[in-house]
Amino acid sequence: MESKPAVSTTSVIVSTLTKAIVEHRLNPGTKLSEQKVAAHFGVSRTLVRQALFQLAQNRLIRMEPARGAFVATPSVVEARQVFMVRRMLEAEMTRTFVREVTPAKIKALKAHVAMEKTAVDREDVPGRTELLGDFHVHMAELLGNEVLAQTIEELVSRCSLIALMYQTTSGAEHSNEDHADIVKALAAKDEALAVRLMDEHLQKVEASLTFDRAVPRNDISMALS
Repeated sequence: MESKPAVSTTSVIVSTLTKAIVEHRLNPGTKLSEQKVAAHFGVSRTLVRQALFQLAQNRLIRMEPARGAFVATPSVVEARQVFMVRRMLEAEMTRTFVREVTPAKIKALKAHVAMEKTAVDREDVPGRTELLGDFHVHMAELLGNEVLAQTIEELVSRCSLIALMYQTTSGAEHSNEDHADIVKALAAKDEALAVRLMDEHLQKVEASLTFDRAVPRNDISMALS
């Protein structure tokens, strides 16, 4: 019987840990033990260190000398700056999308919004969180701009971490409706309306943040199990 090929490369570790953070299974402040991560993936600690370095570059974790790696805990100032960058970047993305819109692109976005709605109705918090963030990444992907998609994905991941720390449950329930309205404006090729709706959407998400919340914590073994 042939042995199963190893698939736990550095990129897989980065992707899995990022997904755990985005889906709110790894909370801010969680210590990422190299030994536990290595044991979970069945790889060397060297590969784990490489993965943690990449996550640190993406601002999803912080490395502390002599203490190790921890899921980042964005400050209020950083949270506001991240949303400011997203509003500037996604306004231009929305303008470009309107100018390059096609029926196929609108169909793809509508299908995504429908999946969001299903996850929201099922109260599937991890699935809902991932899909709502992916809407913005999907817009960039449909434009065929890989650099933009990667940048939006990094910002969305950071926003997910911020939301985990500061967002109330009620504040997370209206994004699907906002996305549906944005798609309608894109389909109508109404650039001004689409840009305004995108900006208002991001402002509402930021406004839903409660900056005096206690930071939740979790255990890495539970999060990756």
